[in-house]
Amino acid sequence: MKNEIILKDFIQEVWNEKNFDAVSKYVANEYVIHIDVGDPWEEKTLNHEEYKVRLHYSFDSFPDIHFNIKYAIADGDYVAITWIMTGTNTGKIGDLPPTNKSIETNGVTIYHIINGKICGHSQVFDRVTVMKQLGFI
Repeated sequence: MKNEIILKDFIQEVWNEKNFDAVSKYVANEYVIHIDVGDPWEEKTLNHEEYKVRLHYSFDSFPDIHFNIKYAIADGDYVAITWIMTGTNTGKIGDLPPTNKSIETNGVTIYHIINGKICGHSQVFDRVTVMKQLGFI
C-alpha cells in the first residue's frame, strides 16, 4: 500500500501539478524507461535533470495535461496503474504543429519502486487515438 500512495502522490504532484521541484522527492537518481513505444526516451536511463527535460517535452505540447488514475494495484516493488490522460495540444509535438485540439486516451503503466523512489516504468497507451483526435491521421 505504501508504494501505491507514493505513486499516486507522484502523479498528482509532478504530472498533474507540474511541480518540477518534487522530482527528486519521488524519482530515483537513475530512472529507466523499459518499454514505452513512441516515447523518445524509451530504453534510456534518466537522471533528475533529464527526467525534467522529459516533463518539459510533455508539458510544452500539452500544458494542461492531466492524469486520472482509474485503478492502482501494488505488488511488492511494482505498482500498476490504469489511467485516462486528457489535455489540449497548444505546442509542437516533435515536428508536428500545435492543433489546439483536446485529447483523451487510456493507458497502463507499471512503475518500479525501490526504497520509496520510483526507478522506472513500462507503459502502453493508445497513441493512435491521440493522433486521430489531433487530426494527424
